[in-house]
Amino acid sequence: MKQRIITAVIAAALFLPIVIYGGVPIIILAYLLATVGLYEFLKMRKLEVLSVPGAISFLVLWVTMLPQEYQHILNVFYFSKTELAIMAVFLYLIYTVATKNRFTFDDVAFSVFAALYVGIGFYSFYETRHNGLLYIFYSLFIIWATDSGAYFVGKAMGKNKLWPEISPNKTVEGSVGGVVCAIAVAALFILLTDIHASFWQLVGITALLSIFGQLGDLVESAFKRHYNVKDSGSILPGHGGILDRFDSLLFVWPLLHFFHLL
Repeated sequence: MKQRIITAVIAAALFLPIVIYGGVPIIILAYLLATVGLYEFLKMRKLEVLSVPGAISFLVLWVTMLPQEYQHILNVFYFSKTELAIMAVFLYLIYTVATKNRFTFDDVAFSVFAALYVGIGFYSFYETRHNGLLYIFYSLFIIWATDSGAYFVGKAMGKNKLWPEISPNKTVEGSVGGVVCAIAVAALFILLTDIHASFWQLVGITALLSIFGQLGDLVESAFKRHYNVKDSGSILPGHGGILDRFDSLLFVWPLLHFFHLL
């Protein structure tokens, strides 16, 4: 517990000033976090990071995350993000032939998925910040409230397992408690801030975000269980890897845009 607290304090001291400042520093931070996150994904599947498909994966990630204001860089090559992603898929497939299927079709699918999953999540991170610091804090607080509520309510009242095959300690009661706590935090945002949503709109959106945040957590748990690893990485002592810490937010940040809250 002491190690977890020390890591959390140091991480917050580094993370929050950059988030508050915004601009280019938060784009750089997002790129760094995403790069480490993709590295963790590739290592989970035991794919070589320093390899041709590894290089393609990181290029797909970095192109996917290119901010709107820098889209003109791609115009030099007369390609869009989608066209470059399609080209990357063909390169992956050619590599399966070159390696005589040591790099398999399943590896291709995993590499594309991992790059897009991490890239879209962290792209939405700095796009959310671009729309206002308030929305970053809203997303952070409702996920923290969800995690805390699920933990404490689950400890006190949890009887029915939520999904024991994936995460044996989570309970239905804890999950509901997490959603309720997130809604309570959302109510404070309505009362204390000028967030652009009515009370009932924000309650509904928050409930959905809380649920999808928990699903993001379960998705990461499913990956780790499938690949038989305890944590996605070890960069954050006591907490695991980047994917372990941002699993819920990688679902929540894109959904903030899908729900048109921003």
